[in-house]
Amino acid sequence: MSFSGATQITAGGRHTCALVAGGQARCWGRNSFGQLGNGTTTTSSSTPVAVTGLSGATQLTAGDSHTCALVAGGQARCWGNNFSGQLGNNTNTRSSTPVAVTGLSGATQLTAGGNHTCALVASGQARCWGSNVSGELGNNSTTDSSTPVAVTGLSGATRITAGG
Repeated sequence: MSFSGATQITAGGRHTCALVAGGQARCWGRNSFGQLGNGTTTTSSSTPVAVTGLSGATQLTAGDSHTCALVAGGQARCWGNNFSGQLGNNTNTRSSTPVAVTGLSGATQLTAGGNHTCALVASGQARCWGSNVSGELGNNSTTDSSTPVAVTGLSGATRITAGG
């Protein structure tokens, strides 16, 4: 499958995704946890494959083995590995197609770290979910969360980024 007109590229641990016309996405690379979003977990791809059921996306972000998209209403959809809750859907079950992040709205930007994800919301606050072994969720805890939690004491932020 070929595509043109990519408006954004994001790279994860061993996969890459592009945002294309109509808010759709194409991903390629390793797919052991469903991070390509095409409904499979066993077939990696050296060429771009369509993410199943995703439209209207305005931004993509990729973590080590998961991917997320910002969609209408400031909501998010994520797919791939979920052992620490990094998909944000209140489970630890991986998904090879996009699932809705529970309780998130008003997001203006997403960023994925290795095994966690964060969203900047319209108020300049941040919400994060997933692995928290080193306190990367910013909520004065080291307990993983499979749903978004507020970053403690942060307001007025205009950009957000996450690391490994």
